[in-house]
Amino acid sequence: MSAQTTPRTSATTDELRRALSAEEGGRVWVRRLALVLGLVALVAGGVVVRAKNKPPPAARYLSAEVGRGDVSEKVQATGAVQPLLQVNVGAQANGRVTRVLVDFNTVVKKGDLLAEIDPTVFDAQVSQTQANLLAQRAQNESAKANLAATKANFERIEKLFKENLASRGELDAARGQYEVAQAQVSATSAQASAIQAQLTQASTNKSFTKIYSPVDGVVISRTIDPGSTVVASFQAPVLFVIAQDLRKMRVLADVDEADVGKLREAMEVEAVVDAFPGEIFHGTVQQVRYSPNNVQGVVTYSAVVEVQNPEEKLRPGMTATVTVKTKEAKNVLRVPNAALRFKPSPPLGPNGKPVPQAPLPPLPKGQGRVHVLLSEQPGDEKEEVRVVGIGITDGIHTEVTGLSEGAKVVTDEGETDDKKKKGKPF
Repeated sequence: MSAQTTPRTSATTDELRRALSAEEGGRVWVRRLALVLGLVALVAGGVVVRAKNKPPPAARYLSAEVGRGDVSEKVQATGAVQPLLQVNVGAQANGRVTRVLVDFNTVVKKGDLLAEIDPTVFDAQVSQTQANLLAQRAQNESAKANLAATKANFERIEKLFKENLASRGELDAARGQYEVAQAQVSATSAQASAIQAQLTQASTNKSFTKIYSPVDGVVISRTIDPGSTVVASFQAPVLFVIAQDLRKMRVLADVDEADVGKLREAMEVEAVVDAFPGEIFHGTVQQVRYSPNNVQGVVTYSAVVEVQNPEEKLRPGMTATVTVKTKEAKNVLRVPNAALRFKPSPPLGPNGKPVPQAPLPPLPKGQGRVHVLLSEQPGDEKEEVRVVGIGITDGIHTEVTGLSEGAKVVTDEGETDDKKKKGKPF
């Protein structure tokens, strides 16, 4: 029994070992297969992730759409704000100022007393001249009385001469006395008239000691104080400056010679000043002067602009920037100015350097070139050059003809790889 049992047990053990060995080999193969499949899946996933994360091709061109809108051609200039009417009030009399009745910003009416100069000297001149006139008039009356007496004597001698009762000599003497008396009356009368004129002048000079406002307005300058001495020589010194009406101001703008031909009287104007940012003052062009201003070779022309100032915010001397709308086109096709300026960069040659391109022929005035996009596929855009008619521009957009609304025009080049390479110095 035991001899038979031992060989069977050994055979069973060998079979078990072979079975376990086969099972172990199968597990290894499964693990290897799983590892291979895992690696394949990992590689495939990486490819998919890289494909998803890869940026789209960069746009070769930047573009803008041809649209409709308003375009206004404008001219800008700067100038000083001034009162519409500014009056310099001076003095025609010498002397010491005794009273000043107004100050800066005082509102005055025509005929208001502004200041007074000491009239003492002028009063004395008037009194002296009046006395001289009275004395001269008395002499004139005496001459008239003498004339009457000599006339009567001449007539009496003349009558006696006709009756042969007076000699020729007596008649001639009487006539001479009469004629002298006539001359004396004329002389004293003329002297009285001259003194009367002197009196009028003295009275006028005295009136100059009172300084009145010639207009309604506001005092914007005062140069005297009580006690000041005024000396009026060849030119009357300016004591006050009066602006007639600050609700209307003017700007004397310096317009560039390239723009002056666009200006016309009555054109609408918008003015701005630094003191009131964002606030617009409206006005009109009143005059475009022919006289040039030449400063260091730069030629400008003065344009007089009247600006409304109802709240009296604008003050004399401020610097204003005026914008004149010279032309306007409403609801027209327009493109950005960059589209008319755009010129594509030349392509790169095998050596990496730009290949020179033949220049395009010049265009007549009123025409320009734009690059119209035919295909907008990023990295594979297609464009063509078109000649268009150009109108007015506002500095940002330009009126055009010859394009369809909604078309895309190139304004600049995109950040392509070629452009990046061109921008690198090495």
